[in-house]
Amino acid sequence: MSPEAIELARRIFDYHHLNHRPLAADVMLVLGTNDTRVAEFAAELYHAGLSQKVVVTGGLGHQNDLLATNWGRAEAEVFADILVFRGVPRDKMMLETQALNTSENLAFSRRVVEAAGLTPRNILIAVKPFMQRRVMATHAVVWPEIPASTASWPGTFDDYCNDQLPPTKITNIMMGDLQRIWVYAARGFSAPQQIPDDVKQAFHRLVELGFTQHLISPER
Repeated sequence: MSPEAIELARRIFDYHHLNHRPLAADVMLVLGTNDTRVAEFAAELYHAGLSQKVVVTGGLGHQNDLLATNWGRAEAEVFADILVFRGVPRDKMMLETQALNTSENLAFSRRVVEAAGLTPRNILIAVKPFMQRRVMATHAVVWPEIPASTASWPGTFDDYCNDQLPPTKITNIMMGDLQRIWVYAARGFSAPQQIPDDVKQAFHRLVELGFTQHLISPER
C-alpha cells in the first residue's frame, strides 16, 4: 500500500475503534471472525475476572469474501477450542453456531442467554478493534435495554496488520464496515452514527484508489 493509503486507513481504523475500557459484565459475547486474536483476547478478559459466563457466536458465514476462512467449521466452534486451550472451562461457555452477520451475532446470542434463564445486567462484547463502532450501533437496535461495552485486542492499525491479515485486506474490510454504518442505519438495522468529514474524505479517496472489494450495493 502507498503511504497515502496507509495514512487514510489509519484514520478509518481510529474512527471504528471506540477505545472502550473493558468493563466487568455478567455475560461476555465473543464474536466469531477470521481473526483468532479475538478469542485469545477474550480468554485474557475471562482470566482477568471480567466475566464468568461466555457466549461464543459465529456460523459458517463469509465463505466467498474477504472474511472467509478455511476452517470448515462454525467460527464459534473454532473460537471455543481456542478459549479452552487458553484455560477457559468449556462449561462456562454457550455456543451459538448459526449467526452469519453482526445483527445475527447479537440477536441469536440474546436468544441463547434468555434460553439459559440468564438475566444479565450488562454485557461485554469482544470483537476486532475496527468492529467496535458497528457492533455498538447494532447493539443499540438489537439489544438496547442491556448496557454494553466492547473490548478488543489493543494496538494501532499498524500493530493490527500481520502476514495473515495484511494492510490491503484489512483496509478493504474496514471500508465495507464503514459503508455499512450508514447503509444499515438507513435500513433500521443499526443506530445512526456521526461520521466526521475527514473520515468521509478518507473513504472516498480510498474508493478512488481501488479499495472497494468489501463494499455492497446500497440497494442490497
